[in-house]
Amino acid sequence: MIILVMGVVGAGKTTIGSLLAQQLGWEFVDADSFHSAENVEKIRQGIALSDADRAPWLRAIRDAILKWIAERKDVVLACSALKKSYREELVVGPAVKLVYLKGSRDLILSRLRARHGHFATERLLASQIETLEEPQDAVSVDVSGTPEEVVAEIRAKLK
Repeated sequence: MIILVMGVVGAGKTTIGSLLAQQLGWEFVDADSFHSAENVEKIRQGIALSDADRAPWLRAIRDAILKWIAERKDVVLACSALKKSYREELVVGPAVKLVYLKGSRDLILSRLRARHGHFATERLLASQIETLEEPQDAVSVDVSGTPEEVVAEIRAKLK
């Protein structure tokens, strides 16, 4: 099974996804590792990626998901997956479960301002909120609690 943890920059995808994977004994993968150096530099500068920028990234993630499913690997994947069309490319079947980390703009902004060392900064938040097409078919979890509380809620909803 693949659990795709999605949301805007700063929603907690890496924190929540890695904790969830740890608790389940699964592999954790961050979709940021699939970005080209050019995309990473754009993100670092606060430049929103276009659909054309994202296309090879989405293909690489989809290929990885298909490989994991074929190998019967259990993976928690952190990926923004902001648009419905992106999710349609990544959710390749029932083996992929979608978890949407939802939080207020103010909460996420405060978390972005507090974090250090990540190439995606608060400058991206406005464009990501504008781009976001909230999923109707996902397990939706409010991220205002602690990471442990959020993971417990995800696990309860996915049972």
